[in-house]
Amino acid sequence: MSSAMENSADGVYDVVILGGGSGGYSCALRATQLGLDVVLIEKGKLGGTCLHNGCIPTKALLHAGEVADELRRSESYGVKATFGGVDIAGVHAYKDGVIAGLYKGLQGTLKARKNLTLVEGEGRLVSPTEVEVGGVRYQGRHVVLATGSQPRSLPGLAIDGNRVISSDHALFLDRIPESAIILGGGVIGVEFASAWKSFGVDVTVVEGLPHLVPAEDVDISKSLERAFRKRKIKFELGSRFSGVEYTESGVRVSLENGKQIEAELLLVAVGRGPVSAGLGYEETGVAVERGHVVVDELLRTNLPTVSAVGDLVPTLQLAHVGFAEGILVAERVAGLPVTPIDYDGVARVTYCEPEIASVGLTEAKAKELYGEDKVVVSKFNAGSTGKSKILKTAGDVKLVQVVDGPVVGLHMIGSRMSEQIGEAQLIFNWQALPSEVASLIHAHPTQTEALGEAHLALAGKPLHVHG
Repeated sequence: MSSAMENSADGVYDVVILGGGSGGYSCALRATQLGLDVVLIEKGKLGGTCLHNGCIPTKALLHAGEVADELRRSESYGVKATFGGVDIAGVHAYKDGVIAGLYKGLQGTLKARKNLTLVEGEGRLVSPTEVEVGGVRYQGRHVVLATGSQPRSLPGLAIDGNRVISSDHALFLDRIPESAIILGGGVIGVEFASAWKSFGVDVTVVEGLPHLVPAEDVDISKSLERAFRKRKIKFELGSRFSGVEYTESGVRVSLENGKQIEAELLLVAVGRGPVSAGLGYEETGVAVERGHVVVDELLRTNLPTVSAVGDLVPTLQLAHVGFAEGILVAERVAGLPVTPIDYDGVARVTYCEPEIASVGLTEAKAKELYGEDKVVVSKFNAGSTGKSKILKTAGDVKLVQVVDGPVVGLHMIGSRMSEQIGEAQLIFNWQALPSEVASLIHAHPTQTEALGEAHLALAGKPLHVHG
């Protein structure tokens, strides 16, 4: 680890970054690439929530669940295998091995930067140009706040880490519960519902809004609900939580509609909130609203020397958004021309089974923006392709187009759709016309054929479509 003044001739760094998660470390890497002297301060492990308590461990659990499901149905492929159950200790060993490998690589990448000082400890903003760690002040011409987020709960709902748990607890649970209630049917909730069902847990999801994954296009939400019913994942929609009590064997959750549900544990998955309290932000004069640091389109706060990125600011809570925001700030601080991030053009993926991948506007949002009569929609049954038949999966692709204009929304559900979102993102961000995409020859048999077929239909020349 570098000493505090090793990389700065005058004791003042170009950039002091508070937080070593996706937004913070990407800012540090890009800034050092551009020749800036940087201090990166992290109280825990470099990589933040995504690497240690979010994206990576949850996807490892989901993949372990996928393997379990494939073993259960192996005979449908003509492969005889015996499913002996899920060894949760072995699953954690696999998960932790993935994390450890990525963590080691990240540490090596950061430590190789000669103009980067890594500081371990809890930092606090003490002036518009200074962060203090353990009594030592690190001064920078610019300060970047990147302290991330943490699991939220509801007012009056205490998380005890045993029977009432957060996603952080769920990732390291040393047992497979017989049953679980998941409060929240958003991304976190449905991913844990999917993984736990694959592990053999009796799962019930409680969502106060009318549909699961309510931020997605409603047709995709309905497709997921059908798939979950088929998997025997139960859910209560439009039912708000009113309370929880302990029972002899677990918990009893009460809903406002009078219904009660019992299970071994309750997972609270109602989203994540910014980590900003007690870090000196407001005392230093940084504008904060509902815990989020307020920024403009170039991620500048109301103080000219202070920027903020990642889950701390009220943009999409996605690791890849944090990467992009960190890079943008580094380039702006270095004096390069930068343009605001188009958040509509960011790919969004939910890694349950079936996977959901989307970019751009939902049908409802497009009609609100352009008018009811200015929007056309194309839907294609992704489960009808050869590759989907091979994988024994169902799914849908839905395109939203402005009349005589580009495709402004692409929404997909099905196995491995996370791997198809790259093409969809290019289509949206390059403002492609359906006819332009229809002219591309998609490889056969692939899952991405469904995207090509949907564009063929939208261009007026459907191929594998009845009627």
